[in-house]
Amino acid sequence: MSTDTAAPTTESETESRPRPRPRPRIIVRAPARPGPAAAFHSIGAVTVVLLGLVAIGAVIHEPVLIPPLAASAALVHSAPTLPLSQPRSVVVGHLLAAGVGYAILALAGPTAWAAAIATGVTLALTFLARTPHAPACATAVVVVLQEPAPAGFVPLLLGASIVLVLMELAVSRLRRGAPRYPAYWW
Repeated sequence: MSTDTAAPTTESETESRPRPRPRPRIIVRAPARPGPAAAFHSIGAVTVVLLGLVAIGAVIHEPVLIPPLAASAALVHSAPTLPLSQPRSVVVGHLLAAGVGYAILALAGPTAWAAAIATGVTLALTFLARTPHAPACATAVVVVLQEPAPAGFVPLLLGASIVLVLMELAVSRLRRGAPRYPAYWW
């Protein structure tokens, strides 16, 4: 009488048997709170870059600070090593989102339905372009619902995105022990 479930008898039988996959580890608690220096550094950097965007807007008499850029600043300064925070994702992500927003606006008009579709299309395109940046999805929503003139909005969006990246580049070198930004450029 033979059984198929018999334990391996030799070392070679044990080595050839597939090993069970390790189970994913469930994280049961939030990450540690950042130290005071790291928190001050991040909060200060975000505040300074956003004030800089407001100042630029005041000088040129155009709104430069929009909610998606505030979210980008928070992401870039709080998690500078994530792929979502890299210059490629920040700049190209926002530009792709603006393009999608204007395309959907032209096709469907300024409705909440169109904004939702623009968000989904933006997310898909940023993943395909290897430029994931969650705040860019909000840029598509802003374009669809607020209908800014492309000739004014797109250059301001590009400039503001570049300012965010350059500011993080500068401030990541100010604090000793801060993660270096960017992890990669392109």
